[in-house]
Amino acid sequence: MPKIIFLPHHELCPEGAALDAAKGDTVLDVALRNGIGIEHACEKSCACTTCHVIVREGFDSLNESDELEDDMLDKAWGLEPESRLSCQAIVDDEDLVVEIPKYTVNMVSENH
Repeated sequence: MPKIIFLPHHELCPEGAALDAAKGDTVLDVALRNGIGIEHACEKSCACTTCHVIVREGFDSLNESDELEDDMLDKAWGLEPESRLSCQAIVDDEDLVVEIPKYTVNMVSENH
């Protein structure tokens, strides 16, 4: 079973977390299921960038991003080559190390 290691984030998971994931889960679903409240203003429909994360390890094991996700990512704060929308990044067999950026483009938290 792959693990997703979330690096410490000052608000969402100050201690960081190592979470079990199942092949086929999205990074966002694993986070939410374990109490890490990553913003997702569009309800996981790939219509915003609030769930943007940076995959520090294991990036190449994820499904490829499609054109819609790439277009959305262009609007994300702090975009890096290993950036993904966590609602679209599907876990495979490899462990991941994920960083949640300090900021999003969302002006007000949705508090899902």
